[in-house]
Amino acid sequence: MKILMLTPYLPYPPSIGGQLRSYHLIKRLSKNHEITLVCFTRDYNSAEQINHMKQYCKDVIIFQRDKTWTLPNILRTGFSWYPFLVMIYYSPEIKDKLQEIIDNGNFDLIHAETFYVLPFLPKTELPTVLVEQTIMSRVFRHYVDHEAKWWLWPFLLIDVAKISYWEKYYWQRADSLIAVSDEDAAIMKQRTFRTDVKVVPNGVGEDFDLIKPILHYNHKILYQGNYKWMQNWEAAHILATKTFPIIKKAIPDAQLIINGQFPTHDLKKLASRDILIQEHADADSNAVVKAYSGAGILVAPIYGPGGTRLKILAAMKSMLPVVTTPLGAEGYGAVDGESIVVGKTPEDIAHKTINVLKDKKLYTKIAKSARIIADKHFSWDPIAKKLESIYEEIIKK
Repeated sequence: MKILMLTPYLPYPPSIGGQLRSYHLIKRLSKNHEITLVCFTRDYNSAEQINHMKQYCKDVIIFQRDKTWTLPNILRTGFSWYPFLVMIYYSPEIKDKLQEIIDNGNFDLIHAETFYVLPFLPKTELPTVLVEQTIMSRVFRHYVDHEAKWWLWPFLLIDVAKISYWEKYYWQRADSLIAVSDEDAAIMKQRTFRTDVKVVPNGVGEDFDLIKPILHYNHKILYQGNYKWMQNWEAAHILATKTFPIIKKAIPDAQLIINGQFPTHDLKKLASRDILIQEHADADSNAVVKAYSGAGILVAPIYGPGGTRLKILAAMKSMLPVVTTPLGAEGYGAVDGESIVVGKTPEDIAHKTINVLKDKKLYTKIAKSARIIADKHFSWDPIAKKLESIYEEIIKK
């Protein structure tokens, strides 16, 4: 098949969940299909990174995305029916360029990662597969409710309403609609009245095959993330200020490691003898593997909704027990007390973490059961094959 794939980012380096997903799927799909990738780059993306993707794609067409918080982006949003999430990708030449690519490409289908790349797509008869990695209206509503300044609420709530409207609009019109978890799929079905929403989950990269399938029992508590993403900076801050102090009182040698890309200024201020803030570059996958290899448990007080968290899948693959919230536990088929541990409040999460670290038998059961789930359901090869079967289904219609 000849596939036109649209993504709101360059998939390499795979430093956030969406990039990881696209990168691993493109690597596998390119073995049997011809992929033309159209994506948006940032000022920090290099020619070397773009060239890396060319080994898997027939062509890589890029549009340079400007900085997010610019006056033109804000003004365009204010005078547009589209939300800020769409307008930050705006460029006047995109639609004409895409029309030219479609006219000359003889494609079988279009694969769009996220609804917010679709407003730039010209009208076409090509079947469209839309993948939602998370439900963005839920993500930004959570931000408004828990993080935003009160005086911004009216403007932000209007923007959330726009996101919700256009999500539903494109969900209803896609020839095939895909979620990454059963929980997200259920919401999408409810909002669109579609019964055919499919689930193609995220997976665990082959980097984690380097971690030996053995117990890493110790009192090092890990949180991993890219801290440009609001759920990560919120979760890390809650963990450091509310959850970890309780754990530290019960387990005096406990140490918290907040690892990842772009830690915020507020997170860096939390660094101490017992709280390590470890920053690494986007492309440094070895630093991520090293963090999981050296930790004893992953604790993730995630309260922002949507998607499946690759950090938790990586922990399951690495045989690190995971303690998280009900939202954090969505999307894996893991059972509380068997293959994951779920707590509701930061304090509840702290006490359950203490229980796991003090009960070697429970620790072992959680770690081994989680590894089985990761191996059985979250490897990229069968995930790519499932996506291929959806492609075949829609071009036969």
